[in-house]
Order: sequence, then C-alpha cells, then structure tokens
Amino acid sequence: MSQEISFIRARIDDAGRIVALVNRAYRGDSSRSGWTNEADLFDGPRTDESEVRDLIASDGSMILVCVQGTDIVGSVLLKKSESTAYLGMLVTDPLVQGAGIGSRLMQAAEAVAREQWAATRISITVITCRDELVAFYQRRGYRRTGRIAPVPPDDLSTPRADNLQLEVMEKEIDR
Repeated sequence: MSQEISFIRARIDDAGRIVALVNRAYRGDSSRSGWTNEADLFDGPRTDESEVRDLIASDGSMILVCVQGTDIVGSVLLKKSESTAYLGMLVTDPLVQGAGIGSRLMQAAEAVAREQWAATRISITVITCRDELVAFYQRRGYRRTGRIAPVPPDDLSTPRADNLQLEVMEKEIDR
C-alpha cells in the first residue's frame, strides 16, 4: 500500500460506495480475485443501498470504513447490544486483500465498540463451511461458541447449497 489509510464512521452519502464494495467482495466473478468471497455459496447481491443507509442512520449501529486516498477499501458493520457489539459485513476490496487491512479494520472496530459503547465482548457469525474464515477469526482471538443457526432467508440472495449454517464466534475485549 502506497497511501496511508484511515478509519472513519460512514456517512449516509457513503452508502452507494459501501454497497458496491461489499457486493464486489462477497458475490459474483469480481469477488473471486479475493479469498473471502461467497460466490459459490449465494446468488444475488449481499446488500443494497436501503439496508446500508438504514444501518448508517440507526442509533444502535454504525459502519466503519477504511479510506485510502479517496477510495473506500474496506468496511465493517457494528451493532450495539448491551455490553456486546456485533461485528458483521467485514470486507476489504478484493484487489487489496492480504495487505492487513481486514485485521486493522477489525482492531479499529473493536476499539470503537470498547471506547464509544463500553462493549466488553464482540460477537460475529461465520458460515460454518468457511474453514479459512473461521481460522482467520481464530488467529485474531475469536473463539468458537458452538452456537449454530441456519442462514436466515433474505430478499436479496439465494443460497446455492442446502443447510448453510452460521456459527457465533466471540472475543472478549479489554476495557
């Protein structure tokens, strides 16, 4: 990476760029250049502008973006729930994956959850068949809980496989 990166809270007018990034990284042929894609698991987009705008505008959630120059190269969703924060929709641009942006974005999200919301724990959900992604989170201190749930249906995407499941992973974050 030649330019410095910064982490800032997304604004409503960032929604379109966040949607494009998330869908480019998770779904379709463009996602295949990265290692975190779900192109073989789902058809359809991962999110849309309405959902992202709602998440940005909600009092109980925020999207943190990683900016390099004028480009958004990563984003992550945080949702507040008492002393736990949920981390989801973590994404980095497939063209810069492997440069440490995802790890730094997670650290920034954990710091925001701890400092702004007094969270003591972060939870995430991971598709159970994504062994490489489970291992990625384990290397960053998340532990498997054994709590399993089916992938919830949504109006945007269709699973390509039956019985896709999510597992909750958690990490204690120091105050």
